[in-house]
Amino acid sequence: MKKTILSLAVIAIIAGSFSTALAQEPDKASEKARQDLVEAQKDVADSKQDLKQAQKDSVAEYQQYRKESEEKIKSNEKSIAELKANLSQVNEANKAAYQKSVGELEQKNTELKKQLVDYKYEDQSNWDVFKIKFNQELDSLISSIKNFTMKNK
Repeated sequence: MKKTILSLAVIAIIAGSFSTALAQEPDKASEKARQDLVEAQKDVADSKQDLKQAQKDSVAEYQQYRKESEEKIKSNEKSIAELKANLSQVNEANKAAYQKSVGELEQKNTELKKQLVDYKYEDQSNWDVFKIKFNQELDSLISSIKNFTMKNK
């Protein structure tokens, strides 16, 4: 009986040592999984950094665009003021039409100014849509003012 207990104890110790030794060596799959996890964590950190930079760039682009647009609107206001000053040079038959046309140009300029002031930056896709539409309307107004000036000289 002593031999049986001793042999079972020795077998248990050998089995325990063997299983402990195997458990301490990481297998290739778990090592690769750890490496993948570390790489994924680095990618997430890089992506967050890129997102923050993109947001800063978008806000800076928005502010720059807004400043440029405000300058164009102010230029339009000056041109419209010049058109109003030229009203005295227009003959009486065309004064009403001239005033109406200048008023429409002024109203459109005011609407664009309000759109620019009221716009709140939300995300890049909405900003791109707004910018395209606003550019078209602003360019159209600038062209209308130039054409009106040329037509009435």
